[in-house]
Amino acid sequence: MDILLSSLVAGIMFGMALSLVALGLTIIFGVMDIVNFAHGEFLMIGMYTGLLTAQAAGVDPLLTLPAAALVGFVLGVLCYAGFVKYLLRGPMIAQLLGTFGLMLFLRNMALLIFGANDRAVHQGLLVGKSIDLGMGVIIPATKLAAAGLAAVSFGAVWLLMNRTKFGKALTATALNPQGARYMGIPTERMNALAWGIGCASVTIAGALIVNFWSVNPYIGLLFTMLAFAIVALGGFGSVPGAFFAGIVVGLITEIPGFWDFLTYTFDIDWMADVPMTSFKYMWVYLAYFLIMVVRPRGLFGWKH
Repeated sequence: MDILLSSLVAGIMFGMALSLVALGLTIIFGVMDIVNFAHGEFLMIGMYTGLLTAQAAGVDPLLTLPAAALVGFVLGVLCYAGFVKYLLRGPMIAQLLGTFGLMLFLRNMALLIFGANDRAVHQGLLVGKSIDLGMGVIIPATKLAAAGLAAVSFGAVWLLMNRTKFGKALTATALNPQGARYMGIPTERMNALAWGIGCASVTIAGALIVNFWSVNPYIGLLFTMLAFAIVALGGFGSVPGAFFAGIVVGLITEIPGFWDFLTYTFDIDWMADVPMTSFKYMWVYLAYFLIMVVRPRGLFGWKH
């Protein structure tokens, strides 16, 4: 039973961090109908920002979130103003290839600056510490803190989007850009801010994830695919959908733990020979494929 409980808790915690990763992607798509293939590279930048800021300033990595948010917001606005807004004038294929090119550019810039070696956080108030929740469930303190801060960050963005005049203007721009423009809403500025907020969300997630996950210039690809799966499951443009789907995907990544629970509980020999850990992301992509085929708008999708 302790294996099952540990897997459930670990899946929920990782899912909270993943939901923050997917939040930025769903905001950008919801406002501009553009798929950002460079999304994972912004997470990679957030991971490097958290790691290097902690080392340079001598502070705990969990205190680097404001720096990661600032870097992500500024970089997102600059990318929109200098690149993305011109892509929006072209056909969909140009937008797809353009953000794909941005992904390659950011990845190779990181390779040039940081090299290809893995880097990890080795010092911090919570690094190396664990918390015993009882019933045999012991979790790393860094993962618990990252999950809690991810939930707080997600809630702050949700309040911004749903309880402020700015959020209403952003929603109006997403639903009907031309109508919003007629009502005096500066849609160009809204698009830039959407990119800034979307990129800030994912860089914050990166600064949280680097506390328990090593970073290298190639890490973005994995999280891009996970973010696409979450957004497809939750619904393109749905902020609540990104949160709940993130937790679902986090639980899916813990399938090896559930598999071990069934193996030991029912004493099935052949199950012990299946290397389920090697296949855990396959189940995420399978869920992504099935949702896109059966319900392309996702479970909570609202935008046509």
